[in-house]
Order: sequence, then structure tokens, then C-alpha cells
Amino acid sequence: MTSSAGEKIAVVGLGYVGLPLALVLSRHYAVVGFDISSQRIAGLKAFEDRSGEVEPAILRTTTMSFTDQIDDITRSDIFIVTVPTPVDAENLPDLGAMIAACSSLGKIIQPGNIVVFESTVYPGITEDFCGPALEAASGLRCGEEFFIGYSPERINPGDKTYTVDKITKVVAGQNEAVTAKLVEIYGRVTSGGVFVAKDIKTAEAAKVIENAQRDINIAFVNELAMIFKKIGLNTHDVLEAANTKWNFLPFTPGLVGGHCIGVDPYYLAHLARGLGHEPEVILSGRRINEGMAGFIAQEIDRKLGKKSAQILLLGLTFKENVPDLRNSKSADLVRALSDLGHQVEVHDPCADPLQAKAEYDLNLRDTLEGIEPVDCIVGAVRHDAYSDFTSGTLESLLTKGGLIADLKGMWRDIDMPPEYIRWNL
Repeated sequence: MTSSAGEKIAVVGLGYVGLPLALVLSRHYAVVGFDISSQRIAGLKAFEDRSGEVEPAILRTTTMSFTDQIDDITRSDIFIVTVPTPVDAENLPDLGAMIAACSSLGKIIQPGNIVVFESTVYPGITEDFCGPALEAASGLRCGEEFFIGYSPERINPGDKTYTVDKITKVVAGQNEAVTAKLVEIYGRVTSGGVFVAKDIKTAEAAKVIENAQRDINIAFVNELAMIFKKIGLNTHDVLEAANTKWNFLPFTPGLVGGHCIGVDPYYLAHLARGLGHEPEVILSGRRINEGMAGFIAQEIDRKLGKKSAQILLLGLTFKENVPDLRNSKSADLVRALSDLGHQVEVHDPCADPLQAKAEYDLNLRDTLEGIEPVDCIVGAVRHDAYSDFTSGTLESLLTKGGLIADLKGMWRDIDMPPEYIRWNL
């Protein structure tokens, strides 16, 4: 196709962030989507998005192309990098995907090209790490022969309201001309407007604190849940009352996993420690949230009052109505319950059974039909399929006098016979 402004854009990394971005860019520009996974590219060419973010009809009609061959993006003018930035086993930043992307792009970028990074990092990575890495691989001078920029991703998996074409995009370029180009490009694709950050480091910092802030707020209500349990209060009832105040922040307790909130605070903490500052608030929030699976398992074990119980855990993905299993804290809860001597089965209508087996060595039940009643059901993820349960559904899954552990408060309004035990965060 002929693009509106003539630029050819390559999006590097076609996951939850890269694919939706590439598709909206393709409405205005010539776009090629690149991913190192041949399986991912084959799926997209067959109009299938395993992340569930994009409908097949959109993939059928898009003008963009998909490739796993780096040579197919050599003629691009602008490269947008959306590769994952996880943490390792020690909760330290794992920049392996960023290193690989810079190495690959460095071999093909040409004078005048712009490389934009969207991956979440701590301040300094784009200029002090990615720029030099691209220079080393390309033999070109950063800031003179090619240029860099940063525009933090704000994708919320499963969110059909705050999509990439409706949110405010923060941008920062290496110089005024690059910044102006990013304003033009992102301004074409979003109705939410473009905010120009003071500089690249400011844009990086803005992104990493967004999720750290959410993590701390969730840790606060998780700690409240621990306190209120000791005096017999339902935290969701308390929050419902508190939410009537106009400026109360509506956070709820629960397991905190996924690839953003459970990861990004460690990037900020790593930066702080490198500067000689111990990030007490940030890491205290992380400790509370990381400990929730153990706390919940102990509470369920205490309520069951038996050495070994049959437990059905509902929900393995990191949030409701998405198939994303990265950093699943439900998996941690399964392990914690198993370590206490319980037999745990897991069901999730959104998760890929093969991925669950590969990542967590868990065998997912493919259906709840015909299941033998269990001693306890744990509502871990608020999938629509579980929110729609009735009292009859719950009774059919439980033995008489069984325990309903409702972590998300989704069954609070369901009346149950008095012999059943209820436990909520």
C-alpha cells in the first residue's frame, strides 16, 4: 500500500503490545510485523491470534504483512521495538530480548532510520544501553546517522475500552526532529492524543512508575485483607463502603501476577539499588503481593481443618478473560496448597492446556461437567464463566459442608445453604 506520509514502519515483536499497535499503524502506514517465532507468524498468517486480543476478521482484512525473516524489514524507515522485558529467577531485569533485538536491527538499519522502544525499562536503558548496542552492531553513530526514541506501551490485556487507538501516547525522541516525527506517527493512530515527555529518561520513568504505583496500592488492600480477616470482616464489603467517597482509589485484593505489575517494580528497584538507595516502599509492596499465595493457602488449609482435601482451583491465567499465563500466581497457590498435603485440580476455560503443562507442569481439566464433588473450590480468577455461577453450580461442585474460597468476591451475593463454609479475602 502507499502510506499517508511515505514512511515504512516495522514493528519488532508481535505479542500483546506489538500486534495491536502494528494493526492500527497499518491503517495509515506501510507496516511489516516481525517476530522471531515462526509459530507465531504462521498463526497470524492463518488469521489466528493466540493472545485473544485481535479478531480473525481484522487479521483477514489488514494491509500489513507478517514475517519471521529479518531481511523482510530492511527497507523500513522506522523500527518500533515491543519485545518483552521480564525478570530472571533473582528478580533482576532480564534484557535478553532487548539485546537480541538491538543485535538484529543493528545489522540492517540504514542512515536516517529511527528506532523506537516501547518495552518497559528503567530510566537510561534506551540511551545508555540500546543506543550503544545498535551502534556496535551497525557501525553507525547514534544521534548522527541513526536515531532513537521511546514511547512506553500502555496495553492492558483483555481491555476493550482503553485500546491502543484510544489512549494517550507518551513520546520522547533523541532530538526535536525525532520527537516531532513520533508525535506525527502516534498522533495519526490514537484519538487519545500525544504527550511529549521532557526527554527519553522521563518517558521511561513515567512508564515504570505506572505499574509500581498499582502494585503498591494492591499491596495496601492485600494487607488490609490480612488485618480484616482477624476480626471477621469481609474486605470487599469494606471497600464497597469506602468506594462511596469520591476520591477513594478502587483497588481490590488478590493475587498479583502477569508481565507488568508483578515485574516492573523490580526494574525500578534495580535502578534504585544501583544508585545506593534502598527502595523500601516499592519492595515492601512486592513482598506483600508475592506472599499472597502462601497466605491464602494457609487460610484455606486452616478452614478445611483436615490433612488432605480435594480442591478445585478455578482460574490459572494472571487476570480475567485472557489466556496469558505469564507469571501466574494461581500456579504458586496450587504449589502452596499441594505442599500442605492437598490434592488440587485446576480448570481454566481461557488457558492453553499445553502451555500450562509446559510452564507449570499442570494438567488442566477440560470441563467441569461430571466432576466428582470436592471439599473446596477456589475462585482465583474472575473469568466470566465463573462469575456466572449460581448456587446450584456451586453446590454441584462441592461436597456437603464444603468450603467456598472466593478470592475475587465474585460469589458474595449468592445465597448458599448454611452448611457450606464461606471464605473471602
